[in-house]
Amino acid sequence: MRGELERVVLGSTTAWTTPVGFGGASLGNLYRETTDAEAAGAVSAAWEGGIRSFDTAPHYGLGLSERRIGEALACYPREEFQLSTKVGRLLVSNPTPRGRDEGFAVPDTLTREWDFSLDGVRRSLEGSLERLGVDRVDAVFVHDPDAAYPGAAREGLEALSVLKAEGLVAAVGVGTNQSAGLAALLGDGLIDVVMLAGRYTLLEQGALDDVLEPASAAGASVIAVAVYNSGLLAAPRPPADATYDYLPAPAELLGRANLLADVCERHGVSLPEAALAFPLLHRAVAGVALGMRSAEQVRANLSRFAADIPGALWSDLVEHGLVDPRTVGLA
Repeated sequence: MRGELERVVLGSTTAWTTPVGFGGASLGNLYRETTDAEAAGAVSAAWEGGIRSFDTAPHYGLGLSERRIGEALACYPREEFQLSTKVGRLLVSNPTPRGRDEGFAVPDTLTREWDFSLDGVRRSLEGSLERLGVDRVDAVFVHDPDAAYPGAAREGLEALSVLKAEGLVAAVGVGTNQSAGLAALLGDGLIDVVMLAGRYTLLEQGALDDVLEPASAAGASVIAVAVYNSGLLAAPRPPADATYDYLPAPAELLGRANLLADVCERHGVSLPEAALAFPLLHRAVAGVALGMRSAEQVRANLSRFAADIPGALWSDLVEHGLVDPRTVGLA
């Protein structure tokens, strides 16, 4: 058992994260079943490896992820870990179940209903607390507001600001795979932390100017997720059938990933090791959260996190035009 990983404060709040956090989507049976034993083993391995921040959402398996994470963490002192969940999708009874939920291998007896109002956000959080078996969470994210309707992000954040003022949550933010519009919300001081999926990775750094730099200027934090771009950067050499954003990777991106792997190999670093280390180089990034469904995956990611990455690798990637020099402190 290794020691607890470093605690990194989120924005100007009392909430914090460890540099590697546990993402709970797979514990909601994302795409395929994860057994109860696998889920419990993954959380246990994360704790043994020093991870103390755990993220989930009602969306993940229609509450299954929240229940599993709550049960697995119940044996640990509450003050020693951080919990985050999300709002925006209320879980309601499904009047027309077909047997299985879309995207998660769970029965579809419940369905999701968009609601970013104060009442909806409050009800969503109350449901999450019940499923988690806790009396508080540390951070709450407005979940995928770009997929709902215009203005959903601001509506949800304004609702969360009320709950934050009431002392029900320490940090609030947005969890999304789209970077558009976040700069304005950061500038208005509505966001303590952004959980950004797939838009700031070794493969693509498009969110540098519209999320990371504005977050840094606002004193907010970023948690990078989907740092392997849903599979494209998850192996030392990308396979021909690698996925990107959960779809077959376009040939252009597959070629770029192989160029990244070429440079990494010259420095004795694997592509996944570099992909995990890269986001943490930016001053706005407090941590990365990794989706993990087994103890084996947890240990593999912690081994990658512990890898020694030579500074020359980043310089070489810049020279080959594969990363923006500002991302690695070379501009």
